[in-house]
Amino acid sequence: MTTHDGTLTADRPRRTAPAVAAASRHPALARALAAALTLLCCCLLTCLSAAPPAAAASAVPPPPLTDAEARTDAYLASVRTTAPDPRALRRFFLKLPKGGDLHNHLFGAVRTEYLIALAAEDGLCIDTATLTAVVPPCGPGTRPAVDARSDRDFREAILRAWSMYDFPPDQSGHDHFFATFDKFGLVPALHPGKVLAEVADSVAAQHQFYLETMVNPASDRAEQLADEVGWDPDLAALHARLLDGGRLDEVVADARRATDDSDAGFRAAARCGTDRPRPGCRLTVRFVYQAFRGESRERVFTELALGMRLAERDPRFLAVNLVQPEDGPVALADYTLQMRMVRYLHTVYPKAHVTLHAGELRPGLVPPEDLRFHIREAVDVAGAERIGHGVDLRHEDDWQRTARTMAARRIAVEVPFTSNAQILGVRGAAHPFNTYRSYGVPVVLATDDPGVSRTDISHEYQYAAETYGLTYPELKDLARASLEYAFLPGRSLWQGNPTRDGYRPAAACAGQLPGSGRAPGAECRRLIDASPKAAVQWREEAASVSFERAFGRTPAPN
Repeated sequence: MTTHDGTLTADRPRRTAPAVAAASRHPALARALAAALTLLCCCLLTCLSAAPPAAAASAVPPPPLTDAEARTDAYLASVRTTAPDPRALRRFFLKLPKGGDLHNHLFGAVRTEYLIALAAEDGLCIDTATLTAVVPPCGPGTRPAVDARSDRDFREAILRAWSMYDFPPDQSGHDHFFATFDKFGLVPALHPGKVLAEVADSVAAQHQFYLETMVNPASDRAEQLADEVGWDPDLAALHARLLDGGRLDEVVADARRATDDSDAGFRAAARCGTDRPRPGCRLTVRFVYQAFRGESRERVFTELALGMRLAERDPRFLAVNLVQPEDGPVALADYTLQMRMVRYLHTVYPKAHVTLHAGELRPGLVPPEDLRFHIREAVDVAGAERIGHGVDLRHEDDWQRTARTMAARRIAVEVPFTSNAQILGVRGAAHPFNTYRSYGVPVVLATDDPGVSRTDISHEYQYAAETYGLTYPELKDLARASLEYAFLPGRSLWQGNPTRDGYRPAAACAGQLPGSGRAPGAECRRLIDASPKAAVQWREEAASVSFERAFGRTPAPN
């Protein structure tokens, strides 16, 4: 059985919006015009790209449905359309085994109510003007966070400031969303272990078995080192200066010690190893190191180097990513340079994986020229193995070639629907979800910042099913994809290209999957025991069998 084997601390909020970013926003009239143009353009692009490319049409037919899958699909159709039942539908998606979450920011994933409770326990103060959590003592212009326990209006004001709670659905949530992290960031930074215990429980409650979450231990030390070393356009020379005298290795050691400390905090909070372990103890967790794309060039490079060096030296870390608003002034100005940084460092650290936020943009948010190349350069220049968001695909130059490249290289796109709607206002037909699928690009559903967004992965699956008319077998394959395209090491339970050819078991386990009536043979057992990836995939398959037995035999409500 796989278990949680590491947690991580973080020194700062997940996406700190640069102060100068606020000054670069468009006025209200420009936003309204941009929104109208976005809707028109996206509708046109949707029509133009509706037909799948010829390559997709030649894919191998998927395996036939089993009787259990067909019955479960019939049940879903009945509660969705034949006899609509919102409560039964929500229960279906909550119980649905959903693999893993590959695009998740730890500090943005925790429930806001829990953060408020932690702030009260710590005796923190709330700045009454900005509703930002600050250290005590609570002087003029602040209130004790504990007041939120008895003052409902105060509590709701904090909820609104720290999340998308009660945010007007007809307004752009971009600026408000990114501003939340500076307001609550102090709270989870004090308790990374407790925060992960809470998040792990929530992921397990959603019937998921794996989590890749983004964190940044020792980032303050990395920034200090970067400031001491300074910038050098010769990336090899810059990397050598970071290594000189073992300075980068000292930061790596600090990050590992911080990880050890927060891991101990997680195990204590989750009661792992006791006779009353919390559900999160059974969750397999790995980490993606996040670098801040809005920082100076030397800081971005140093954080990326730290993350990749960690990924090669500590099995708890798998990959790096770039975070903060992609439309920020520094992020836009240095985008191509940052892609080159990733490419160079990946040659130095080839075992580290790369997933990048790219294309988290829309018309009106950035100048037209910045919509033309971000996903393409993340793929072609940086060599990203997964793309986060990828919303502006159809606005890029020669986007069809990029989509075909992603399909050929099996570069998955991580799709958090609620986040895309709240931050960018992109939803439904305007979202390239179906475009990616028609080109054979692997798609995985994710949550992004479910605490801030006030969503969960069950909602993301239900939204996908209702908006795009997905069947149960298609949902099952989306869940499988979230493990197939995880960076978790080891051989897969599946063979070939499952996105193109369907999920067919590896030869070692052919005819022996859960539900087959056959116990796994020695070769199949060796695969599962030796591969962390295959182990969580096996758990997903076993859970799917139980799910289909329950819902495939459940009469549809009248």
